[in-house]
Amino acid sequence: MWSHPIGRLRAIALAEGVSFLLLLGVAMPLKYVADMPMAVRVAGWIHGLLFIAVVYAVSRAAGQLDWSRGQVAKVIVAALLPFGPFVIDRSLARQQAGQPTGASAPAGGRERI
Repeated sequence: MWSHPIGRLRAIALAEGVSFLLLLGVAMPLKYVADMPMAVRVAGWIHGLLFIAVVYAVSRAAGQLDWSRGQVAKVIVAALLPFGPFVIDRSLARQQAGQPTGASAPAGGRERI
């Protein structure tokens, strides 16, 4: 999974998606219900780092696979939505399965997400 640019992106995006759900579903209620603001501080920091890692992984995958701006935007927008990374993962998995490990853009044109 880590040897392919889409595999790396998928792993980081799924971790980011989980961190977002934990931030919204666990840390935020702890902050406002149990008066534990540190939960949001820690979860938010982790989520922020993972979001930056997603943006970096998208830029690397886009460069290696010759993605269009629309394809890049689709993945970035998915990372901004609570369940987005899990939704976009299905199309990324299909794309990864159709391309051998370590391959660059296909000779016939751009990859589609």
